[in-house]
Amino acid sequence: MEPIRLAATIRYWNPAKASGLAVCDIPAEQAAHLGGLRQQRVRGRIGGADFVSSVMPAGGGRLALSVSKMMMSTAGVRVGDETQIEIHAVGRD
Repeated sequence: MEPIRLAATIRYWNPAKASGLAVCDIPAEQAAHLGGLRQQRVRGRIGGADFVSSVMPAGGGRLALSVSKMMMSTAGVRVGDETQIEIHAVGRD
C-alpha cells in the first residue's frame, strides 16, 4: 500500500489550553486510505524522522495523528510548525 503524504500543521488537541497532547490532522479524504475513522497504530516519517504512533477520530470526518514530544524533538519541529508527513497504517502495508 502506498503511504499517504501530506503537509500538516502540528497543533494542540485542545487549543484553549495551549498545552498537552499535540496532533496533526489527517483530512477526511485521506482517512479512508488508512482504514477509516477509527483509532489505530500507524508508522511513517515526520519532517524526515521515523515514528510509530496512533491516529484517532477528531471530528468532521478527519483523523488526528498523535505527535509526541520525542517525535517533535527528533524531527526538529514544534507545535505551530507545518511539516511533511508520510504515514502508513500498521498491518496494512
